[in-house]
Amino acid sequence: MPATREKRMGRFQVELELANNDDLASVRRGHLTADQVRRVKIQGLVDSGASGLVLPTKVAKQLEIPVTGKVKVTYANRQSSQRDKVEGVYLDLLGRHGIFTAHLEPRRETALIGAIVLEELDLLIDSRQERLFPRDPDMVTTEAE
Repeated sequence: MPATREKRMGRFQVELELANNDDLASVRRGHLTADQVRRVKIQGLVDSGASGLVLPTKVAKQLEIPVTGKVKVTYANRQSSQRDKVEGVYLDLLGRHGIFTAHLEPRRETALIGAIVLEELDLLIDSRQERLFPRDPDMVTTEAE
């Protein structure tokens, strides 16, 4: 997958698809058709130093995913603030998908894809080539004790 260079080493952009998971559940129950699912393709910045998923506020509004609470966010500069949290974000990246919680940033234009998302999708970072790749191309691998 082609990546766009970022100024900071080890951070690069990929395209991902987001959807309203409630819509996808309604399709499975026969209440909506697949073309009625609210979805969007956007650029996402891969950053293994970030923990979870961060979305632009306008994307959550476009997908009509409701705010379910607040989270305290600590930024790289050690400042913190409270941000809205949404749940039920369907994310598809490199043919792997999952349902995630995200916090919203009003001034962001791209998603931020952190370590929790990468781990859940079992995607590894090739920082030299600035790309993601699955550990096992056939299926997600998990570890258990």
